[in-house]
Amino acid sequence: MRTIRGLWRWRGNPLWRRTDRIEGWAALATLLCVLLGAPLVGVVSGTLCHQALLDAAREQRAQRKAVTAVVIRPVRPVSFDTDPETAPVREGLSRAVAKWRAPDGTSHTGAVKTYLRTPRTGDRFRIWTDKQGRPVTRPMNRAAAATHSVLAGFGGALATAGAAEGTRQLVMWRLVRRRHAEWDRAWDKAGPDWGRTGTGS
Repeated sequence: MRTIRGLWRWRGNPLWRRTDRIEGWAALATLLCVLLGAPLVGVVSGTLCHQALLDAAREQRAQRKAVTAVVIRPVRPVSFDTDPETAPVREGLSRAVAKWRAPDGTSHTGAVKTYLRTPRTGDRFRIWTDKQGRPVTRPMNRAAAATHSVLAGFGGALATAGAAEGTRQLVMWRLVRRRHAEWDRAWDKAGPDWGRTGTGS
């Protein structure tokens, strides 16, 4: 904003250069991209992401079913970290060997994750499986889809603003190099004795 205001005040100055005009337009274009383009990209990307995630969640719900599993025996957790201070603790998550019946009617047995704090033989809990009865993760819900969509929208907006500012910085770098070249040509044209009184008279 300071750049735009400063260049606007000096637009009628006889020292106004073409590079100054380009700098002003670049600053204005960057401002418009940040204020208008970035929010628009954020909304569009967030909306598209939300729709895609809802479609994926709908497909997951169609392909995955919640079934009841029965604990056969708990599985003792194995930690490869011998330091109890740094070993990760997963509260509420354990493993157990369990059996369950798949949506197609077949019986399955295997080690699965359970949110039973202390699973015991005979305990029942819910797991998600595919149509063949293989354990899968829970389908994405609408809240998770909305959260990911908001993050995608913010990411798109920030990326747009960053790209606009990066382009402006590149333009400014080129303008500075061009101004330095113009100054060098002007100094060369003035000659080596430009500072001496009466030179060239």
